Amino acid sequence: MPELPQLTDARLSLQNRVAELIFQRDDVRNALTGTTLVEDILTTLDWCNKTQAVSVLILSGSGSAFSAGGDIKQMRNREGMFSGSVLQIQDQYRRGIQQLPLAMQKSEIPLIAAINGPAIGAGMDLACMCDLRIGSTKTLLGETFINLGIVSGDGGTWFLPRLIGHQRAAELLFTGRLVKAQEALELGLLLEVAEPDQLLERAHELAAQIAAKPPQAVRLSKRLLTLSQRQELPDFLDQCAAFQGMSHHSTDHLEAVDAFLEKRPGKFTGA
Repeated sequence: MPELPQLTDARLSLQNRVAELIFQRDDVRNALTGTTLVEDILTTLDWCNKTQAVSVLILSGSGSAFSAGGDIKQMRNREGMFSGSVLQIQDQYRRGIQQLPLAMQKSEIPLIAAINGPAIGAGMDLACMCDLRIGSTKTLLGETFINLGIVSGDGGTWFLPRLIGHQRAAELLFTGRLVKAQEALELGLLLEVAEPDQLLERAHELAAQIAAKPPQAVRLSKRLLTLSQRQELPDFLDQCAAFQGMSHHSTDHLEAVDAFLEKRPGKFTGA
């Protein structure tokens, strides 16, 4: 078992190649400002990238909320990252919460958001940064920055239209309205909806399906998915060819072929 990193406001576990990160600041509804949750997520993502024993990461919140995003009381009082001059606030965003979308984009493994309750503002953005989102019947999503006279400072307006299209994203961004689980499912924000007491179980079932696949192929597929968002097709196809050459020479590829022909589950080692 790899040694787990030390976290402050979140709990990390690892079992059967599935890592689980649970936010532990229900006292502030798992807000991303005024806590160390951003730092804990960054530490976890870096650890996952470096730890070959991890194939997928589940992110969820303890208590009633997934994440309330920014601490509105700090905004009112102009404290923490909301304090200082225009240049200071800009720098605090750049060196603080904006490191989160950059790290999420650099993740080498699939990320699953198990959205146990409200995911508001930056909390919704965090969920949208994940590859897969499973909600519960208590899930409530809101791109609510406009209601506070601000914009999404962590890149939410980059992620949202890529998930649901420009027009749907524009409507949510410009109105700041809240979206319940069923509508979120219909919009494509959620992959599926589970009962609250079954949410993590369902997330782990999905994660187990991923973790059962050849680990190198999972990581290479995740990297291709990320590269596809920013590369032109000729350059992307070159990358696909290189990754495919690596895959064909892996031991797990031969094991996967044998398992398919012999109609049995594969036994993969990551080699």
